[in-house]
Amino acid sequence: MLRETEEHKSAGGGHTIVIDEKQRVVINGVEDVDSFDENNVVLLTTLGMLSLTGADLHMSRLSLEDGQMIIEGDIIGLAYSDMDTRHQGNWLGRLFR
Repeated sequence: MLRETEEHKSAGGGHTIVIDEKQRVVINGVEDVDSFDENNVVLLTTLGMLSLTGADLHMSRLSLEDGQMIIEGDIIGLAYSDMDTRHQGNWLGRLFR
């Protein structure tokens, strides 16, 4: 499965997530890490903000040059946040999104 991720990335692929038995997650397309502690990780990906929750989380690899992050621990959940700021401040634009 990691081989597929590496092939996708080398072929110009963007953002991918591979979760291995809820104990390890490999994320490609990482642009920046906003915050990190043993229970939460918030990072910016090519597709927006991503929050990862878990327990005893630790970063085993981070390469912003390659856009890859590997986190190990008890993975509980992943969630994306909407980062569309095109209509920020325009309540009518937010209403019709």
